[in-house]
Amino acid sequence: MNPLLSRLQPYPFERLRELNRGVVPNPALRPISLGIGEPKHPTPGFIRDALMGSLEGLAGYPATGGTPALREACAAWVQRRYGVTVDPLAQLLPVNGSREALFSLAQTVLDPTQHRDVGGPVVVCPNPFYQIYEGAALLGGARVHYANSDPARNFAADWGSVPEEVWAATQLLYVCSPGNPTGAVMPLEEWARLFELSDKYGFVIASDECYSEIYFGDEAPLGGLEAAVKLGRSDFRRLIMLTSLSKRSNVPGMRSGFVAGDAEIIKAFLLYRTYHGSAMALPVQAASIEAWNDEQHVVDNRALYRQKFEAVTPLLAEVLDVRLPDASFYLWAGVPGSDTEFARELLAQYNVAVLPGSYLAREAQGTNPGAGRIRMALVASVDECVEAARRIVEFTRKYSSK
Repeated sequence: MNPLLSRLQPYPFERLRELNRGVVPNPALRPISLGIGEPKHPTPGFIRDALMGSLEGLAGYPATGGTPALREACAAWVQRRYGVTVDPLAQLLPVNGSREALFSLAQTVLDPTQHRDVGGPVVVCPNPFYQIYEGAALLGGARVHYANSDPARNFAADWGSVPEEVWAATQLLYVCSPGNPTGAVMPLEEWARLFELSDKYGFVIASDECYSEIYFGDEAPLGGLEAAVKLGRSDFRRLIMLTSLSKRSNVPGMRSGFVAGDAEIIKAFLLYRTYHGSAMALPVQAASIEAWNDEQHVVDNRALYRQKFEAVTPLLAEVLDVRLPDASFYLWAGVPGSDTEFARELLAQYNVAVLPGSYLAREAQGTNPGAGRIRMALVASVDECVEAARRIVEFTRKYSSK
């Protein structure tokens, strides 16, 4: 067996199942889950129709690089969304969802033979974080350095806390903007600092942007490629952005996304993926083209999330430390006492599932930045989210008075 597998930690949802083992939720209340970030809005009919209408494609092997039509559709979306031009054949590659690509990109760019004098290469990631970053780093033979979130900046990662000696051994930096679970969006000056560090130390930046289309203001979140162009880096050196249709188009089961950026990294990534066997099925490619070419369903989807956040956030703010995030579909709320005990008792008494924040972070620099917080995914219907919020308010008032 690969000895590196022993370094992996249980996934947050495994820990949540263990936490709730033996809990009997209140049977008088229907269950409402805010625990898993799985979109629940209906998949648009035209995407389903495109998928069903292309099933003859199952009779052929798909190319790892995807069809030219899909790559062109993705590149056209980048141009419309960010005002950025990418070469669809050299600077872009379809992938089976951002999760798969976040993992396999690390296997492409990490070189465990380097930095042995300091214990091996480093991967830097935000803390709290999406656990794929950690697993990809460990299985790539690297160490992980966690950059804790800063509550004073709406829980954005504090990259300034990373020591220079850590940056010197870093080969890959994961950024997530809008962030999971905090919803923080990186401003241009933050990108400028990270690009300076990448130039100085030679590490690759992987920009996870799968929540980019769920936002609450009039201005869409800044993307990594967009930031690069604004800062005169149109070659996207050492930068790869990763995005997905899952949240944007409510098709998490389709497993469709793309990566774009540095042509040399894309070339190496395509080579890796050719051997990895990760080509996208032709019917999925056909449906993906239709999804990337349409914006109205995205506007409608965003409006539905805005409705939920506008209704739920003020209710929860009466009893919890919570405010509207910059973007994404999560609320990152401070709770009284232990986040794990709060989550377990909330499920038992009010049949609402949430995820303890400490399960999404690691102890770093003497603290777990997720402790004392919970993540709530507002993926259920508007009525269910409002009902869940009311239950949480009632539970918290009783819980706080114990």
